[in-house]
Amino acid sequence: MPHVLVFDSGIGGTSVLSHLQLSMPMVQYTYVMDNALLPYGLQSQETIKSRLTALLNWIERSAKQVDVIVIACNTASTYALETARQHTNIPIVGVVPAIKPAAETSHKKHIGLLATPATSKNTYTANLISTFASECQVDIYHSTALVNIAEHYYWHKELQVERLQAELERLNICHELDRLVLGCTHFPIIKNHLQSFFTHKVELVDSGSAIARRVQHLLASKLIGYKGLDARLVQWYATASDRFEAAVGVKPLKLES
Repeated sequence: MPHVLVFDSGIGGTSVLSHLQLSMPMVQYTYVMDNALLPYGLQSQETIKSRLTALLNWIERSAKQVDVIVIACNTASTYALETARQHTNIPIVGVVPAIKPAAETSHKKHIGLLATPATSKNTYTANLISTFASECQVDIYHSTALVNIAEHYYWHKELQVERLQAELERLNICHELDRLVLGCTHFPIIKNHLQSFFTHKVELVDSGSAIARRVQHLLASKLIGYKGLDARLVQWYATASDRFEAAVGVKPLKLES
């Protein structure tokens, strides 16, 4: 059975996982979250590189047969994707802000990027904008509060409406743009709630479906006939999260720094 490991600092990567499961239900998934350092958007590049290296070392030590790794975190991908690829022969798919599709489909040629500070301010993201959105006005907004709001909503099934309203008022997203890139995998978890706060027409764009297509292509080229499997095993693992253990009944696995 093909095995895909999905990694994030918290539960944001589950928004990517849902796309993977929808397009490839007959695949084994392992979800690892390093929420001891949540959110990655507040961590240094060197710290994130060391955590991804620890993840890869853990995979090697555990002797797990992993066919594809998905780094379902925009910050980790833009900071450390190439470093991670140097430490393993397993194909790694990163998640980066969907600047290209947003720019290509924007009618007004005015788009926005909503991400954590680490993602919105780094060189990789700047290169994405200059390469794929040079003909667009690109407004950049950064938030870590939305990460925490999404985490709370996921675990407690309760939206902190006043806190969300206050954060969106602080961001003061321009009413002239027609595409807003959700540059953090946590944000699609509250996508419908974010959408409801916009009084103008704006499409919220994320990378989930594109990542699923990429993983499907890798598995198809590596494991011919995987669609014919007749069983599915979804395994969830986490680090430093008692709530996660209580929610899904799986003992957390701790990564070593």
